[in-house]
Amino acid sequence: MNKNLIGIAVFLLVVFVLVPLTINATGRWDLYYTLTSVALLAIGSAGVWLTFYIGRINIGQGAYALMGGYVSAILMTQVGISFWATLPLAGLFCAGIAVLIGLPILRLRGVYFAMITLVLTEVTRLAALALPITNGAKGITSIPLPGSLKLFGVTIIPDFATLESPKLAFYLLAISLMVLSYAVLWRIVNSRLGHLCRSLQQNEELAASIGVNTAYLRVLTYAISSFFGGLAGAVFVAISQSIYPSSFAVNDSVNFMLYCFVGGLGYVTGPMLGTFILYFGWDLLSVAKEYQLLIYSSLMIAMMLVLPNGVLSLFDRKGGKK
Repeated sequence: MNKNLIGIAVFLLVVFVLVPLTINATGRWDLYYTLTSVALLAIGSAGVWLTFYIGRINIGQGAYALMGGYVSAILMTQVGISFWATLPLAGLFCAGIAVLIGLPILRLRGVYFAMITLVLTEVTRLAALALPITNGAKGITSIPLPGSLKLFGVTIIPDFATLESPKLAFYLLAISLMVLSYAVLWRIVNSRLGHLCRSLQQNEELAASIGVNTAYLRVLTYAISSFFGGLAGAVFVAISQSIYPSSFAVNDSVNFMLYCFVGGLGYVTGPMLGTFILYFGWDLLSVAKEYQLLIYSSLMIAMMLVLPNGVLSLFDRKGGKK
């Protein structure tokens, strides 16, 4: 337990202190956007990992990221709601949609559920193209930067537009949300709810036979997963200050799933590590030019063969789940 606490403390020190100091010293301001993207993708991947935890292959997280982004953009530009208020609203909207969609489709398993969720991403994109409120292919642009957040008249977070470096502010926001999301994920896994979800993964029929409400657990878990996706999408919109139907596509949903596989499905922090490795790995392979995708795919296949339980399995000498 002490080792875990030390590891968490070192991680927090690195991401909140050492990374900003290093970037300021080197002048590599572009790394703020890269690391912010990694943090937000890791949040979306956390939701996908949670659906794997109940034995479902989720390839539709891009749909909820797109929904969350549009909800936040519409509320800010057309209703005038503060960005900070749209964050939970975007997540709750996606959770509500997930409940409606999940009631029928979560009865499916394996490749059938995966196919439905894959189609969901494309359906969401087409809906964004067709609906007047989303402005079709033109998308929504000129989205304002997050304003100040006040509590009892005290400014907790300043207006991003007044900051000298909004990139640093977005980085700290994304990292804070990522840390909070994974803390919630860890708490879920190590709670009674997590133990019940694990029973669904191992043997759903047996769990139902001893009185576990499997339908309720499936829908609840899927709703929490989608909340993470909507939250990540809303912050992405604030950073780019625009959103289009193509902002999140099928390949993004597939990547969310791959991040979980690479990091390790048996580990809560697996999606975070997987996101970091694949995001930076793809960028590093850009020097290969036309061979980039070939090398990337070959390395992915080799990794799955050598480390079928993910990269974190290297540090698990006992073979147990973390």
